[in-house]
Amino acid sequence: MVNKEVIIEALSTVIDPDFKKDLVSLGMIKDVEVDKHRVSFTVELTTPACPLKEVIKADCLKTVQEKIGEGFDIDINMTSNVTSVVNETPLLPNIKNIIAIASGKGGVGKSTVTANLAVSLAKTGAKVGLIDADIFGPSMPTMFNCENEQPEVIQKNDKTMIVPIEQYGVKIISIGFLSPGDNAIVWRGPMAGSALKQFISDADWGELDYLLVDLPPGTSDIHLTLVQTVPVTGAVLVTTPQKVALADAVKGFQMFKQPQINVPVLGVIENMAYFTPEELPDNKYYIFGKDGAKHLAEDLETTLLGEIPLVQSIREAGDVGHPVALQEDTVLEKAFAETTKKMLAQLVKRNEDLPPTEIVRITTMSGCSTK
Repeated sequence: MVNKEVIIEALSTVIDPDFKKDLVSLGMIKDVEVDKHRVSFTVELTTPACPLKEVIKADCLKTVQEKIGEGFDIDINMTSNVTSVVNETPLLPNIKNIIAIASGKGGVGKSTVTANLAVSLAKTGAKVGLIDADIFGPSMPTMFNCENEQPEVIQKNDKTMIVPIEQYGVKIISIGFLSPGDNAIVWRGPMAGSALKQFISDADWGELDYLLVDLPPGTSDIHLTLVQTVPVTGAVLVTTPQKVALADAVKGFQMFKQPQINVPVLGVIENMAYFTPEELPDNKYYIFGKDGAKHLAEDLETTLLGEIPLVQSIREAGDVGHPVALQEDTVLEKAFAETTKKMLAQLVKRNEDLPPTEIVRITTMSGCSTK
């Protein structure tokens, strides 16, 4: 007799390739129903961009068919519920994951990578926000073609709130929306830190699966302000293959791994990994060196999340405010989609294996921080 218990028993033998545990014990099987000639159930993935979605679905179908035999229609509904660790901060209770995007060195294309990661995440159906924390050199208004936009200000629960600008499915806050583009922002560190805090505490973000924070290059007051204000789920480092960029990336890694900060590093993205002419998409020219980030990730015992090629269209797309990740079936769109999937896979593992990140707290007047 085919009933709900039989289906659950069969699915308890299907192993998630990432977690090495069965789908039933992981709580991924929902809404099992058995009718006369129909079996239906839902597989709830940990991210909408799960790279193994079709593999898991095929394994479920094969296992259930073998268990119940022919004569049944099998309907598998693949959904997702983004995993998170407990966010105890009162500032952002409805944001599941906060991801810092950093680079040790300027000029490596960190903001371009961040913008395209945000778009790639939004294309999966996730709810995505983006803070342009590069206060002195904001670039997101240009990259998202909303330079002339100004955020709405509303009253919510007796508090004045900024409504992020939404473009391409991404909610964005940037100092570039509040200051004319031709004006230089000349602020001391504490002023820049206050601006970032306002973007976090005074913005009406709503519910988000992922909030990306595009940090300025190096290790500065802005980085400390972020980890002192909210619990950062994980960090991603962006570098190029050159030795000088890799050396600075190591400093960024070491900053996040300091015991008093202790933000898990999800991995490294190598931008401008190789040059590919538009007319010769299969050709790769390693003009800045080869495998630099790969060796760096191995040395730091972290993950190489992706290699983004240098293609002319990535610059052109950024200049006109239309990120290349919006395109379909191009070399760059595929590169960012694959990188996004790998980043989310590492984020899921981080949330399963590690406790929540704690906010760094100042305990001495000298500025040293402890947890």
